[in-house]
Amino acid sequence: MRSDFRVFAGRILPLVAGLSVLLTAAAPPALGSPVEGPSPADRVVRLVFIHHSSGENWLADENGGLGLALGQNNYFVSDTNYGWGPDSIGDRTDIADWLEWFRSDGTDIIMQALFTETDQHSAYTRPLADPGGENEIILFKSCFPNSNLEGNPDDPPASEPGFSVGGAKFVYNQLLEYFRTRPDKLFVVITAPPVSDPTYAANARAFNNWLVYDWLSENEYPYANVAVFDFFNVLTGPDHHHSALNGQVVHSYQPGHDTAAYPTDDDHPSAEGNRRATEEFVPLLNLYYDRWRSGAPAAAPVASAVVPMAPEPGGLDSAAGRDGEGLIDDFESVAPAGTDGWVASSGEAPGT
Repeated sequence: MRSDFRVFAGRILPLVAGLSVLLTAAAPPALGSPVEGPSPADRVVRLVFIHHSSGENWLADENGGLGLALGQNNYFVSDTNYGWGPDSIGDRTDIADWLEWFRSDGTDIIMQALFTETDQHSAYTRPLADPGGENEIILFKSCFPNSNLEGNPDDPPASEPGFSVGGAKFVYNQLLEYFRTRPDKLFVVITAPPVSDPTYAANARAFNNWLVYDWLSENEYPYANVAVFDFFNVLTGPDHHHSALNGQVVHSYQPGHDTAAYPTDDDHPSAEGNRRATEEFVPLLNLYYDRWRSGAPAAAPVASAVVPMAPEPGGLDSAAGRDGEGLIDDFESVAPAGTDGWVASSGEAPGT
């Protein structure tokens, strides 16, 4: 009997050109167990989070606990919400709206308000005193309806109305023109949460993978002041990860699992999902901050691994799926002693 753990060429090969990838017997982080990552900053850093209701829940102590967790890692957190800012720009956080925030005639006024924001517009504990100065880190997130992207998974960037794969790529490419003018700020894209309806789920997965792996490289973006947290990925499966492990970015998921694994009645992520996202995100943010402050180049995950999950009828472990296009190999059904399975990792130094 074969395991359903597989590594796929469509994700692995383009990402590791010139590198050797080592599959190590290391267990993926368990729910409730923070993964290893860089230590928090050695000073208090001001951070502002642009969001709506799902972000508000994520921040809340009794829900996702993100606000408090960030505070415990030396981030002084402020946020925006509905009604915030010049011309109530806080009302508008869909993907297309980021052009108004970062690429419009009003950008300078909006950014001045954002960089100097010190207030809370959601309920969460702030354990730190305001260190003064401007917000150095900007987190921004669209809400779950933005996961209903029309079109096709591999559509190229295109200026078009509505929610679409091509339109979303076009917007994020445009944002880089502003971000490159502000290397003194760290901009972190938080991907939109998944929905329960599978209609556009494959499109959402493809777009978010593009953000994680291809967005910066396709644009030859040279700085480390732009990063991505795949909130979508973490919320699509209990064994799906986007975090930091041993100084590396880890991004893993089971193909075909692209809808909400932590749903509520209205597709806002549940408290359980939000807590998992907090555990994954905070070490990753520490890594991103460390790379940005040290002047290291931007870096996407070195590989994407498929984590072990039980096979589904007619799924990839069935006879029909065993010879699927892009399959490199599968692995023994018995995990190495003392582990729950395999994860992909690589050294960044030359010759590894």
